[in-house]
Amino acid sequence: MAEQRARDGTKIVEELDTLDVKRRATAKPATEALLRMENVSVSFGGIQALRGLSFHVQPGEIFSIIGPNGAGKTSAVNVISGFYRPDRGRILFQGKDRTALKAYEVAELGIARTFQNVALFRGMSVLDNIMTGRLLKMKKSNFLWDALYWGPSLKQEIEHRAFVERIIDFLEIQSIRKLPAGRLPYGLQKRVELARALAAEPKLLLLDEPMAGMNVEEKEDIARFILDINDEWGTTIILIEHDMGVVMDISTHVLVLDHGEKIAEGSPGEVRSDPAVVRAYLGTES
Repeated sequence: MAEQRARDGTKIVEELDTLDVKRRATAKPATEALLRMENVSVSFGGIQALRGLSFHVQPGEIFSIIGPNGAGKTSAVNVISGFYRPDRGRILFQGKDRTALKAYEVAELGIARTFQNVALFRGMSVLDNIMTGRLLKMKKSNFLWDALYWGPSLKQEIEHRAFVERIIDFLEIQSIRKLPAGRLPYGLQKRVELARALAAEPKLLLLDEPMAGMNVEEKEDIARFILDINDEWGTTIILIEHDMGVVMDISTHVLVLDHGEKIAEGSPGEVRSDPAVVRAYLGTES
């Protein structure tokens, strides 16, 4: 009897081992991170803007970076977009090292951004400002076709304008499409800058304080657009924003910086209750 139970037990273990091997063989691999920052440091003279910063962003996330003023949030975005070159560490995008690439080369990979301060061509129309976001998508054609605005050049222009019109409709700025960008209220200028970034069809969209200086209604509109861009367009987003209510409502993941270092990371709920985050913002754990 004892021998039979031993044989049965051995058989069960073998069957479980076989099932485990099959499960591991058929299991789907973990999703490759869209962006990885590995031990990235950036300094300016004696000022350390980022200190050994590491994190990764999964496809489809709304990944927010928060922290007190001077925490290194914009420096992190500038490194990701190629405006700054890290002193140490590396940056991988879609599994490939892009640490040494220049800003325009990073943009060609599919990373677009908005700026903390509006950076539009103030004398150009809203439509023309957004069209500049299509430049990386435009193919070089024959000089004669370009000069005559005919043939392939005309066809390409029509296709790109159709895409831009789609963005204009999406962001509900049809009524201002022909106005000079410099004549618009600040909130609408920020929306036009968002439209220009979308025109590049980014895989990763970097938003540096897109709601700064806006009233409550304008913030609600931008928050809605961010959610729709993420959901309907499938765009992964890295967001810097000081309005904690917005961050906690729309983010899937939150990273907290203080003096260039990561002090917390996780879901909005986890970050909200982290004592280190409370100390960084309020100077107390209570």
